[in-house]
Amino acid sequence: MATPVRRTARRWPRCDRPALVALLLGLAGVGYRLVLTLFTLPTSNSDEATFGLAALHIAAGGERPVFLYGQRYMGMLESYLAAPLVGLAGPSWPVLRLPLLALYALFVWLTYRLTRRLFSPWFAAFVVGLLALGSERVVRDQLTVVGGRPEVKPAVVAMLLIAVGLAERRIGHRFLATGLFGLLAGMALWSDWLIVPYLAVAGVVLVWAAPRELVGWAGVLLVAGFLVGVAPMIKDNLVAPAGQDSLSVFREISTRAGATPAWSQRVRGGLLEGVPLATGLCPMDGCARWQQWFGLLYPLLLAVAAALGLVAYRRAVDGAGRVRAVAQLALVAGAGLTLLAYVRSPLAATDPLGNSRYLSVLQISLPAVLWPLWSAARRAGPGAAGAAGRLVGVLGTAVLAALTATALVVTGAFVASAGSLRAEEGRARELAAAVRRAGLREVYTDYWTCHRLIFNTGEAVVCGVLDGNLTPGQNRYPAYWRRVARAQRPGYVLAVGSSAERGLRRLLGDRADAAVVTEVSGYRVYHPETPVRPWR
Repeated sequence: MATPVRRTARRWPRCDRPALVALLLGLAGVGYRLVLTLFTLPTSNSDEATFGLAALHIAAGGERPVFLYGQRYMGMLESYLAAPLVGLAGPSWPVLRLPLLALYALFVWLTYRLTRRLFSPWFAAFVVGLLALGSERVVRDQLTVVGGRPEVKPAVVAMLLIAVGLAERRIGHRFLATGLFGLLAGMALWSDWLIVPYLAVAGVVLVWAAPRELVGWAGVLLVAGFLVGVAPMIKDNLVAPAGQDSLSVFREISTRAGATPAWSQRVRGGLLEGVPLATGLCPMDGCARWQQWFGLLYPLLLAVAAALGLVAYRRAVDGAGRVRAVAQLALVAGAGLTLLAYVRSPLAATDPLGNSRYLSVLQISLPAVLWPLWSAARRAGPGAAGAAGRLVGVLGTAVLAALTATALVVTGAFVASAGSLRAEEGRARELAAAVRRAGLREVYTDYWTCHRLIFNTGEAVVCGVLDGNLTPGQNRYPAYWRRVARAQRPGYVLAVGSSAERGLRRLLGDRADAAVVTEVSGYRVYHPETPVRPWR
């Protein structure tokens, strides 16, 4: 008689309490953003539509763009991620944004793992809770398809985890892990050059973790992976016309002539506006004075975090411990270098609200920046040594509580404003529907209306961009401009009362009112008998 085979029940890995709390908080953050994605919040714009149109072109098989149309330094990875979805479902803002929701979830999960590895389990759960919250500025950087930031953040965190894992001997296929490190670095560099400071410090951690291995095949795979990841950028730059390679374009933008504000103004804009906005402590329209406190505290926290990292390095008893300390210091250095690069730009002073998005990568360093406060807060208990220790603990707890409360308030304010934002998105769709009902297929309009209109109509309507003087504006995709230029009777979609509309009415004269076919959502749609092209 055969002996029955006893099957061992499969056991799922059990979560400890910090991991369970982090899982619930992470799911709440993903759920919150899923609802926002389904309702197209934050609202769409023409920059995002450009990535969406590129995804449509990729899905159709006709194009393989490397950089954003008309901007040869920002990679199109997000368009490639969205292309299969929009190819199946058609142009849709929620569908376009779904890959970024997955990237956010990946970033939170990797950040939890790295924070737990470098610091402590409960602190890692707390960081996940903060990342689950999201003001409009923070969520816009995470969910809108405007290039770079959503994909480079999980890439850097994964690179640091690989380096630490190599040092701790947790990774079996070490050569493949090194090749993956290089691949992630190359893809991140292609996608967004703003991540260069973090790529540099992550590379230092890798060298510290496995210096001897990098001399052999691991180093070969590292370089090979990097070249594969950055290959699209290399290929495009080899065939780019003189002065149109990505480095030249980026240098031109970075050194554009204009007034240079004083360092004090740039530092003030970077710290008091940029850092709180990027951290989710302010609404989109700017920071009130009571919301700027974290920007003042940020440099001090970086300094203390660096000191704690050095202490951890000196106290480490083995190579893995020293690499973990170096990873802590790398997070501090990445944040410091990114902030320094930001305040070097005049835009930190002249337009901090519009450019604070460039500091969104500071979320990578959030665990290191807040670790001094968490370390201090642990001294608030009855077992703390001395009154001074308890006072430091109370202060650390109070700052963490204030940070959490401020983020909650600003997140709540964003949710409360959802109705007005939805109405604005609805007006854009009403405009697209009205243009289609008017029978127009080629129109002229302004930049912030053009590609959004094309995406909302699934390219049934295309447009050319005009500025306020009715002369050609920023036309990212020349094929659209050429098609409208060939149209025998193009339409004009202009904001009511804008300088462009006033100019068109002057040129049309007595025929202006007769040329109006509809007025909707603050726009007038004109369809004159003969085209008006004053630039010719």
